[in-house]
Amino acid sequence: MGKRKRNVGLNSSTTQEEAPTKKAKALGNAPVITPITLQIITGSYDRVLHGLTATISPDDEVEFADTFLFNAHSSAIRCLAVSPPSAPEPGKIQKVMLASGSSDERINVYNISAHPPRRKDKDALSSVAPRKILENPKNRELGTLLHHSSTITALSFPTRSKLISASEDSSIAVTRTRDWSLLSTIKVPKPKPQGRPSGDTAALDGTPAGVNDFAVHPSMKLMISVSKGERCMRLWNLMTAKKAGVLNFTRDILQQAGEGKHSPGEGRKVVWGATEEGDEFCVGFDRDLIVFGMDSTPKCRVMPEPRRKIHEFCYIPMNSETDSSLLAVSTEDGKILFFSTSAEDLSSGEPKTDKGTEKLPVAKLIAQVGGREAGVTGRIKDFAICKVTGQEGDSFLIPTGSSDGKIRLFKINVKDLADARNMKSPKQIGKKLGTYETQNRITCLNAFVMISRAEGVEESDDDFDDGEDVDDGEEDSEEDEDSEDED
Repeated sequence: MGKRKRNVGLNSSTTQEEAPTKKAKALGNAPVITPITLQIITGSYDRVLHGLTATISPDDEVEFADTFLFNAHSSAIRCLAVSPPSAPEPGKIQKVMLASGSSDERINVYNISAHPPRRKDKDALSSVAPRKILENPKNRELGTLLHHSSTITALSFPTRSKLISASEDSSIAVTRTRDWSLLSTIKVPKPKPQGRPSGDTAALDGTPAGVNDFAVHPSMKLMISVSKGERCMRLWNLMTAKKAGVLNFTRDILQQAGEGKHSPGEGRKVVWGATEEGDEFCVGFDRDLIVFGMDSTPKCRVMPEPRRKIHEFCYIPMNSETDSSLLAVSTEDGKILFFSTSAEDLSSGEPKTDKGTEKLPVAKLIAQVGGREAGVTGRIKDFAICKVTGQEGDSFLIPTGSSDGKIRLFKINVKDLADARNMKSPKQIGKKLGTYETQNRITCLNAFVMISRAEGVEESDDDFDDGEDVDDGEEDSEEDEDSEDED
């Protein structure tokens, strides 16, 4: 492993931590609402890691500005992960970790500020550049991890102290961020070749293999993975890094998900979520999603007819007290669709006429954003959802990345989304705040709400010293360090 020591705080997943967005000061009797700033990061086929800020004023005017631009990899960037911010300390700035994975087999790790950049150098920089620039020179690369021997497919910071990565070499690596040492490697079995041709026409290692995605349960004790060439999902015990079980996709389930006889039938992505009925997880296929309960029983399928190709999906929290959440799905036709998977919103299953087996209920489509109505016709490759609080209550800011190189920023009021759930037909909601042209073919995107800088806090080289130890208050178990699954 090529590495440079030092870490900062951790986060990611696939939902973002909520940060303070409203600051009231005594100015007569009227509170002053400060602008909200998002840090948006994109990866691209063009090997560029692009960071920019989107500053949203109280009247929903948005201003974009470049903050960093790294020629990060020697081939296409496939995935990104952002950590939670480091713990606040008096007189010090807060930081986050950024990890990027590529088809060049490398994971690059970066240190970036969690605070909005200062504007004192804005005019000087912007006067000689075609676009606004608010560069923070403290954003820097920490080093490179060489834990895998093939394309990196998924990255996640489940806690501040761990980075988990998956690869097409059929392994999942758990890295400790304090010193970037490899704690354990989970070896995922490679699928057996089926229908392989004989003689000289058979390619060596021609069977598709590699981990497509993984999802860590919030308890940090259980993980689910899906792989190429496998019509199943695998459960892992993260306490021992050992296999906990295998759940096969039945032929009936695959047919209902639109996976025909000649389709691979493999899960392409998996995410955990929470609803009023309890925890659940969702497995994504090419054109449909299947939701499972904690007992691994199929609960419902998601996409309505006609199905569209799916690119990304995640759960978004609506009410933290009741664990109410919705499933957001981005599609090939430039939309983000919002579904309710609660039992009361599922359509009733109907028996098939040929075999008499019961069809899965379908999740209720309650709203959508984007699409032709918003001037979006191309695919949405990735998106992030950031929950903020403003003058009109809670809302979601949704930056989306498309293959045409454009970042579009949408805003949806939580109340509008909750009201749409009670309507009989899906509703077009939200509004587009702005569009930014990155001039790169976007493959992945991540974002978080930046934290307002405390008064008197100044950046220094010591704040970003990558030789500084981070005490996150967690003890690494001996099992994590010593266990390695060879299954």
